[in-house]
Amino acid sequence: MKKEPALYTPERLQAFAGRVLVLLGVPEADARLTAHALLQADLEGVESHGISRLPIYAKRLREGRIRANPDIRIVRTGSVLKVDGDNGLGQVVSARAVEETIPLAREAGIAAAFVRGSNHFGAASYYCRIACEANLAMIAMTNSPPAIAPWGGKSPFFGTNPIAFGFPTGHGAPIIADLSSSVAARGKVILAKASDRSIPPGWAIDEDGYETTDPAKALRGTMLPIGGAKGYALAMSIEMLTGILSGAAFGPHVGSIYNDSDGEANVGHSFILLDISKWMDMETYLQETDRMIGEVTGSPRNADADRIYYPGERRQNEYARRKSQPLKLTEQTEAELLQLGSELGIPFE
Repeated sequence: MKKEPALYTPERLQAFAGRVLVLLGVPEADARLTAHALLQADLEGVESHGISRLPIYAKRLREGRIRANPDIRIVRTGSVLKVDGDNGLGQVVSARAVEETIPLAREAGIAAAFVRGSNHFGAASYYCRIACEANLAMIAMTNSPPAIAPWGGKSPFFGTNPIAFGFPTGHGAPIIADLSSSVAARGKVILAKASDRSIPPGWAIDEDGYETTDPAKALRGTMLPIGGAKGYALAMSIEMLTGILSGAAFGPHVGSIYNDSDGEANVGHSFILLDISKWMDMETYLQETDRMIGEVTGSPRNADADRIYYPGERRQNEYARRKSQPLKLTEQTEAELLQLGSELGIPFE
């Protein structure tokens, strides 16, 4: 008889992740932040960026390929911050960059941080939410290890390079659009492989350039860009803003935490924050934004749609549904966390 998957409360998973990171030398506040970011992704239904990433983070921290307590250096020029993450955890480096950019945006109306020397930072939406809670709008971007071929090619060059937009609203969830430059995030393919599931057609091609639904072949091949050549152009544009302008690695020079032969990842991020009150009265902005949301969600539906959502609403609904109930983990993630807990002397129950 097949074993039923165990269930874990979000609080227990987050506490476990935090304890693991502290034992690996991460300062307690940074460990709490990283654990919170991971569980936020799980609760929003983005498991590919959730606690399933903890084992590989832990492995690289133990090896020294990610620095547990980085010396993050920030240089300001006007309303622009140049951030060197000193090879720290991506969530820690990114949150610090956003935190330092918020007062600059309030001062100048618009401010940006360009980050080098970082690592995988999780879901870009996490940082948009931080900005929205401060009544700021944000554009967040990152590059990533090579996964998309130049249009017409078959060898990976650019990462899946996500971009996210965040806008505060007057009611409920902020407007958050978080999308990769590929048809699907590569993390979803990694999760499908770990779960022994196939991937949908149209996501990826194999090493020979043929479409595949086998996640293992997809990981050896290349992801397909969203919208064909348009997605390739988007990936390259994000590479300019996150790799070139930040001084980080770009394209095939970005290291992968999943590749044992790679050195430091040197991932680049960029965060652009806007103080809406410098453009218009905040009350007017919120009224107009909520009016637009009402008109969008109230517009005529096609026959197959039960309702129309605005970007970010489904994430918020999923979070509200999941936060008070236990979560299921894939068999591989559960096994990896049990092994990690055993190695560090932390019971994972």
